[in-house]
Amino acid sequence: MTELTLYDVLTTLDVAQVDDDLFEATQLDNPAHHIVGGHIAGQAVVAASRTAPQRTAHSAHVYFLRAGDARYPVQMRVDRLRDGGSLSTRRVTATQDGQVLLEALASFTVRIDSVDTHHPMPDVPDPDTLPPVTEQLVAYADEFGGLWVRPQPIERRYIDPPPRVAYDLPEPPARTRMWWRATEPVPDDPALNSALLTYVTGTSTLEAAMVAHRTTPLHSFNALIDHALWFHRPAHLTDWVLADQFSPSSLGGRGLATATMYNRTGELVCTATQELYFGRPARSGSRR
Repeated sequence: MTELTLYDVLTTLDVAQVDDDLFEATQLDNPAHHIVGGHIAGQAVVAASRTAPQRTAHSAHVYFLRAGDARYPVQMRVDRLRDGGSLSTRRVTATQDGQVLLEALASFTVRIDSVDTHHPMPDVPDPDTLPPVTEQLVAYADEFGGLWVRPQPIERRYIDPPPRVAYDLPEPPARTRMWWRATEPVPDDPALNSALLTYVTGTSTLEAAMVAHRTTPLHSFNALIDHALWFHRPAHLTDWVLADQFSPSSLGGRGLATATMYNRTGELVCTATQELYFGRPARSGSRR
């Protein structure tokens, strides 16, 4: 299996503009040809951003409707719902072979000087004092062809047990906190900054729900139902970002998970909430 690099993630997040409101999004293929929810959501944020110049994303709300096939591109149509004095709203519809895969709403804002307050960052160990995740998972290096310890485009250092370690514990931890950073420089582009935050939250926040559900990404079928983000301030993603993740509910085959993300200096960068579906797909190609 070809190693996934940050370059692959960033170049595919930066969707190709076909006309003023139409974009084509190349997917990250994998052995299952499954479109990665956080990745296509990040692409939707970029597509919407390209139609709102001089404004930055402050929130995005995404629903995943169908799985799609990562071997083929996805078309993204942007509807310009509103351009006000301070806020702009965009709707993104992602389709493949005429089937809607995703619907998203994104809101953009001009810079406004106002009161700046946020919940303080929790007191956690410094990332430089924590072992790399490959060391934490060395006991599982032979599972799934070495997937747990394979190099990743996002470096992670867990404060609480990673999902695979938590899977073997008698009681699951209440939170899944970790530091993460990009393994290569990230371009100074607000749209790509928001998209990479979307990608990371889409692929890591769900871990808290999985730990609560007593499973891992590779031990059961699971799929994102929806994903909501609030971008509070730009993040320097080549420096460490703290993700404080927990799952307040697991019910009816669904798990809810929330993450608050802080930069190295303790400023709140992003809040994300998502719902995950656990179960068996009804048929091949069906998300749930």
